[in-house]
Amino acid sequence: MKISLSVIVASLGAASAFAFNSGSSHQAVAKSFRTQKGAALAQPAFKNHFQTDDSSTALAATAAAASSDAIKTRGGGVGGIDVPLMFYFLFWYIGNYYYNITNKLALKAAGGSAGFPMTISALQLAVGAVYGIFLWLAPDAREKPTVTMDDIIKMLPVAFCFAGAHSASVFALSAGAVSFGQIVKAAEPAFAAVLSQFVYNKPVSKAKWLCLPVIIGGVILASVKELDFAVSALVSACIANLFAAFKGNENKKLMDTEGLKDRMGSVGNQFALTTILGFFISLPFVFLREGNKMGEFITLFKTNPAISSNLIASGLWFYGYNELATMTLKKTGAVTQSVANTAKRVIVIVGVAIVLGESLDPIKLLGCGIGISGVLLYSIIDQLLAKKKEA
Repeated sequence: MKISLSVIVASLGAASAFAFNSGSSHQAVAKSFRTQKGAALAQPAFKNHFQTDDSSTALAATAAAASSDAIKTRGGGVGGIDVPLMFYFLFWYIGNYYYNITNKLALKAAGGSAGFPMTISALQLAVGAVYGIFLWLAPDAREKPTVTMDDIIKMLPVAFCFAGAHSASVFALSAGAVSFGQIVKAAEPAFAAVLSQFVYNKPVSKAKWLCLPVIIGGVILASVKELDFAVSALVSACIANLFAAFKGNENKKLMDTEGLKDRMGSVGNQFALTTILGFFISLPFVFLREGNKMGEFITLFKTNPAISSNLIASGLWFYGYNELATMTLKKTGAVTQSVANTAKRVIVIVGVAIVLGESLDPIKLLGCGIGISGVLLYSIIDQLLAKKKEA
């Protein structure tokens, strides 16, 4: 299948707009975008899977300018509509959708779960790390963080959990259907609730506990009719959920460090640093698990465009949509975040299943609907009950 390189440029242009200083002028924004555009167009087009399309340049420029304006005025809109926020959601969804497709194509071309999932997951982080460093070096782009070695050491638990969650997710998607992996990953609140209650001593409300059987029941129901079911996919997705839950709690502890936010400079810098650290943390596991066949992977990467092009693309999509999602959620309220995450999962599960020809059995869809509805309810139940008490 062909995926336009211009769509990647447009999405990353929107995501990277957060890198511009709030005091920069529109001329600086346009100049920086032209620089990035020139660099992107100077690279050869990927064979078989990508084609360039200059018509998207205007879209990327509009998204970048709109995003930059939004930093200066939180939510400037047209006719009461927050246009920048609409772009954020659009490119967040597009990025997540295409990441799942390009990631699966790269994994399948490399042999699936028996191939090189750990290597691919680490190299995806490497692509994001290079892109993050580029933003620090490019003129009129993102200011470099001024973190200390002590700050870096404090970031290691978050980076380790980030790398673990990503690697486990990639392995889950290599072992089974993308739609099934996403359904299981939707059960993350169950892991977060247990950790918050029993490890971090942060009680979870009874209402949220009552939502968990709905989520777990939906995942079980979806698993019953999963044609591409694999125990390894289920276990890996659960491990990814566990790492993600730990990461969320560790990140809250990290951000309580005095002065750290100022030294990082932006959420984008935090994600870039986490990605770089996550890549280096992943390397020992790559060599432990797949180091004995690294020569085979290098040969495949050089000779098979389905691996090289989709690996690079998935790394860019992963970095772009994650950073953009962080900024999008930061700009919205709790209920909007919950609805947005729910809608995103539905779009990815159904859309990717259709594109990749995965099963959409009615029982699987019913389980998916129940599980995701439970996640939505879990996310907003406390706010709903609070409003009811106030009334």
